[in-house]
Amino acid sequence: MNELELYKLWCERATEDADLIAELNSVKDDKDAIVDRFYRNLEFGTGGLRGVIGAGSFRLNIYTIRRATQGLADYVNQAFKNGSVAIAYDSRIKSDVFAREAARVLAANGIKVCIYPELMPTPMLSFAVRELKCNAGIVVTASHNPAKYNGYKVYGDDGCQMTLEAAEIVLGKINDVDMFDGAKLIDFDKAVSDGMIEFIAQEVIDKYLNKVLEQGIHTEIVAKSGLKVVYTPLNGTGNMPVRAILKKIGITDVTVVPEQEMPDGNFTTCPFPNPEIEEALALGLKLSSKVKPDLLLATDPDCDRVGIAVPSENGYVLFSGNEVGALLLEYICEERIKLGTMPKNPQLFQQQLPTKLVLLMVLRL
Repeated sequence: MNELELYKLWCERATEDADLIAELNSVKDDKDAIVDRFYRNLEFGTGGLRGVIGAGSFRLNIYTIRRATQGLADYVNQAFKNGSVAIAYDSRIKSDVFAREAARVLAANGIKVCIYPELMPTPMLSFAVRELKCNAGIVVTASHNPAKYNGYKVYGDDGCQMTLEAAEIVLGKINDVDMFDGAKLIDFDKAVSDGMIEFIAQEVIDKYLNKVLEQGIHTEIVAKSGLKVVYTPLNGTGNMPVRAILKKIGITDVTVVPEQEMPDGNFTTCPFPNPEIEEALALGLKLSSKVKPDLLLATDPDCDRVGIAVPSENGYVLFSGNEVGALLLEYICEERIKLGTMPKNPQLFQQQLPTKLVLLMVLRL
């Protein structure tokens, strides 16, 4: 089918989402807008899917989510017996909707779903996959991209993003799925009552937070330090877990940027919610000029990227992820050596993403 034929098909079949119906009607006389939405499918890779939220095969919507999930379900059922998948989602527009749609498809395919009952950071998805011994994981997020985007990231049974080999298998299966008729579906509430969809318990969340706490070195010093922090979750998922960890290590003087405290997929205060750029930290820096904290801390919408700023003679200075990573690595290595907890053969891996916290230390005995 060409773009116009696909457009007409979607006008006939995409009737479950009022937003999509309105969008399709709005572009009926705009050939360029139609072509842009239908000239190709969203590409599935090791990171899953990412795209603009909206109507069409080149947009993220309930139909492209269902199609991708059916492909994933076919892969899981082929590779594992009695398969299970964990799901998390962030504060972005329709993240909760897309997460539920994915759960419906998986459950309809006989795959047990473990889904968080509320928005959670991406690292907590990875933890749930391992802790609950799931065969795969899904997190609905577009990380730090602008508000018009959302994404569908897929993880393997190790809690890491799916390998290229596995992604290619999933892609092949997705290509065999019809956009409107190919995905199996079950009512979400029925799947919950049948036990095919289960909400992840609070004890898993608590265990994750305790595991994070265990990674600290000399955290007993923190409670005595009187450290003052300004924190912003940039309207994302970090508000609850980050504040919980700060409290656990004894940091009680925490001021949260009020305009960016609650989840908001529109990100009206920071159109590009990347905590490593000054524009996203504008409100945090403004509040810091009044509160005078020892540290300005920021996390992106899915809380796997961190930005900081510290006071200097000329205001607050931002640190890049590379710089923070280098400082953390040096401190960890020095203190582990002093404490005698450095393994005999420590290994350092550098992730090839220059804007992220790139120094990840994997300690192996």
